[in-house]
Amino acid sequence: MELTPSASRKNVVVFDYGFGNVRSAERALAHVGAEVEITRDFDRAMNAEGLLVPGVGAFAACMAGLKEARGDWLIGRRLAGGRPVMGICVGMQILFGRGIEHGVETEGLDEWPGTVGPLKADVVPHMGWNTVDAPEDSRLFAGLPADARYYFVHSYAVHDWELEVGNPHLTAPAVTWATHGERFVAAVENGPLWATQFHPEKSGDAGAQLLTNWIETL
Repeated sequence: MELTPSASRKNVVVFDYGFGNVRSAERALAHVGAEVEITRDFDRAMNAEGLLVPGVGAFAACMAGLKEARGDWLIGRRLAGGRPVMGICVGMQILFGRGIEHGVETEGLDEWPGTVGPLKADVVPHMGWNTVDAPEDSRLFAGLPADARYYFVHSYAVHDWELEVGNPHLTAPAVTWATHGERFVAAVENGPLWATQFHPEKSGDAGAQLLTNWIETL
């Protein structure tokens, strides 16, 4: 698959709150033409054209780290101003209402209603390459073949999409699904807020094209 280069160099901050593989994200974004900075500085992250929020580990620990770095305020303020944010892996999960791990419930950012819970599958964690079922009008997956594969590493997921858009004048979020034992949310595009359960920075050319698609919206 031929990679489409980014049209212009956009400034993207990878938010460093202690719970993400920030160097891999930095390299992947730089590879597709972004000017990348790793920082937890609130003002620099607030003023960047794009903000990427990674996440690795437990839901509760990521939420605690995010709050300690004022990341919850940062994400909320950016979205209130229509400024793009992208979450990856647990950085996607914390955007939902709550996470339940080992019977412990933790409040998320509640940008979307829903619960992150254990995957029910014969093999957990879900680790490796998998395809996704993206909507036809997806901008995130534009130019990518239906059989493209993406790299997942997770034991928890969102199994039900609960947000209802009652206003016919509002665009409903584009929700992408994947299956490992059961169906789960693999990606969401909702105005300035996009997120993936898989790791685009570890997904080869398909992941690079996906990041290019995001950068071109900035």
